[in-house]
Amino acid sequence: MAMHPNNSPLLTERAPAKINLDLRVIGRRPDGYHLLDSLVVFADCGDVLDYYPQDSLTFEIEGPYAKGLEADESNLVCRAIKAFSEKSGQLVTGRFVLTKNLPVASGIGGGSADAAAALRLLTRLWPERLTGNELEELALSLGADVPACLRSRPLRMEGTGEKITELKVDFPLNLLLVNPGVPVETATIFGDLKDAGFSFSSKRNLPTEVADMKQLLRILHDSRNDLQAPASLRVPEVAALIVRLNDFEGGCYAGMSGSGATCFALFESMEAADRAGKVISMDAKNYWVETCRGFAK
Repeated sequence: MAMHPNNSPLLTERAPAKINLDLRVIGRRPDGYHLLDSLVVFADCGDVLDYYPQDSLTFEIEGPYAKGLEADESNLVCRAIKAFSEKSGQLVTGRFVLTKNLPVASGIGGGSADAAAALRLLTRLWPERLTGNELEELALSLGADVPACLRSRPLRMEGTGEKITELKVDFPLNLLLVNPGVPVETATIFGDLKDAGFSFSSKRNLPTEVADMKQLLRILHDSRNDLQAPASLRVPEVAALIVRLNDFEGGCYAGMSGSGATCFALFESMEAADRAGKVISMDAKNYWVETCRGFAK
């Protein structure tokens, strides 16, 4: 987090990276929205939103991935603040500073996580302005991933993002995240899926508790990310990266998160994840590489 001399934030809210361990497209509504079924976990890395009291409302973006982002109403944080103010009737003031640590358009929920962090922060500032249901409705209006990011804990996401079932996961996940430096627009990948005449995945029954890594791996090996194939056609590095991640010692499973192009690998230990990350960082200096833990619940 950047330092602000003589001025510490009143509140800080983290925006953890979202990892889709799988992503099944099981249908499409008449309005064109796709119906999904995805196991989602959150990592202890991500963006950070700081709040400083002041009489006016301002928003700033800084950090390693701030370049090219506009601090205006095109940003989901601004849209979240405006929506909260309109729905609650609360005049929002203050200086909001977003430190952008995650690559943009990378399939790990950066913008959605930022919006969710803004909603959590606003709820801490004005705790009784919205009910839980109103906050959920507001989150969904901002984007399909925002309700999941609002929780930021292991869950199963279904429908268009409105149906969420929290998962009990009592063991930590040792994760390596790698992005090849190519932004991918979600709408483009879904468009490619439609053009390819994709056959929808079947519905499935899943437990609400994952007992251990063996059970999780069984679930993942029986599943997939349906967006991985179209994303790999647009970004060939994705397919090559997944093959490489699967080859590292101590690796358990590798896949692509969301619509890409960030890929992830689950490892037996953080040491194994660190070793793999260092190798990739040396070989591909333009890649974003992050070793992190997935939250247990």
